[in-house]
Amino acid sequence: MNAPVTRRNAVLGIAVAATSLAAPSILRAQSAGRVVVVGGGFGGAACARALARADAKLQVTLIEPNQTYISCPFSNEVIAGLRQIEAQQFGYDKLAAGGISIVIQAATGIDTQTRRVTTGDGTTFGYDRLVLSPGIDFHLEALPGYDGVAPETMPHGWKAGAQTLLLRRQLEAMADGGTVAIAIPANPSRCPPAPYERASLIAHYLRSSKPRSKVLVLDAKDNFSQQRLFEKAWKELYGDMIERVALSQGGRVTSVDPTTRTIVTEFGNYTPDVANVIPPQRAGRIAAIAGAADATGWCPIDPVTFESKLVPNVHVVGDACLGGGIPKSAAAASAQGKACAGAIVNLFAGRAPETPRLTGLCYNVVAPGYGFSLAGNYEPRGDIFAEVEGGTTSPVDAPRELRAREADEAERWFETITADTFG
Repeated sequence: MNAPVTRRNAVLGIAVAATSLAAPSILRAQSAGRVVVVGGGFGGAACARALARADAKLQVTLIEPNQTYISCPFSNEVIAGLRQIEAQQFGYDKLAAGGISIVIQAATGIDTQTRRVTTGDGTTFGYDRLVLSPGIDFHLEALPGYDGVAPETMPHGWKAGAQTLLLRRQLEAMADGGTVAIAIPANPSRCPPAPYERASLIAHYLRSSKPRSKVLVLDAKDNFSQQRLFEKAWKELYGDMIERVALSQGGRVTSVDPTTRTIVTEFGNYTPDVANVIPPQRAGRIAAIAGAADATGWCPIDPVTFESKLVPNVHVVGDACLGGGIPKSAAAASAQGKACAGAIVNLFAGRAPETPRLTGLCYNVVAPGYGFSLAGNYEPRGDIFAEVEGGTTSPVDAPRELRAREADEAERWFETITADTFG
């Protein structure tokens, strides 16, 4: 029987539930095979590393377009001036030292009949099993006006790196008394609580540097994860600096005009000084190229093996998959990657894959020394993952000592998951 998830055991043992089930298969790995992993984020890198550790005979290739991975978790602190972008950067040297072939190229084509992946330089890689972990792309057709150079005027900051720094510079350049608008899409989306953490940390920056300014949250949802915790923190820390317009109040953004920095909603237009527009999302483009994405833009999977329901011998982990109740988060992607590795090892060996039990863990830091968390257990139920008993969330009326402790735990969680994935 699995122990219940607590904030402490989750932060100290990231994805323990997934690895405890995958480990017996990994330790018994017998058969060699060729596995290509596309995407070197938390899901893909964790999967590649677990496969390489499973059996030295496995030929594991990780294809990733960027030499350096820039982490989205904790990037909101970079925007708020609390962290340097260098703290978000991780390389693949340790994975290469572990026997993984690292290919720094974009995957541009996948032939599922011949089982070959083509990269931007024209090289092809054969596979017996393919793992896609491409993260997200933006569904720009769902947000008229947000195309071309629009992200340079109205940055999304939803892929960490240059956009993170651009949003930071725009905040620094804004005069005191200005308005920062954050446009939040409907679910499914990457890390659903993160826009509200961003609103909080931007408010922290403004309170200390530009105290007459405001944060306007334009939301395509009426309710959101950990809403009571966020709203209590906003009232306690920021007074009326943050204003949220929910879906039922006309908060859904229907289009934008980047030439005038105008955000159009169902009930009115806004022209803020800084416009952080987070567009609707779908699976990374390579998933559609492979035929693994359905009409929703996401990838349906078998939740036991993570194998695509649309394409044989192709597995999908992380933000790109239709995971049901499990959130699109770094912790969930890492857990999925490890569990997928265990399933692939079993499939190579001719054994039935074991049923995974995954842990999803999310920390939100809304000010220095003020954090809270949500942890959940997830198991396959039919075609998706469903939350099962044993999860925890931070109490709404906790003392500040607990908030400070959870902010410290968030730092340790980040150190743990990045070391586990890249170090």
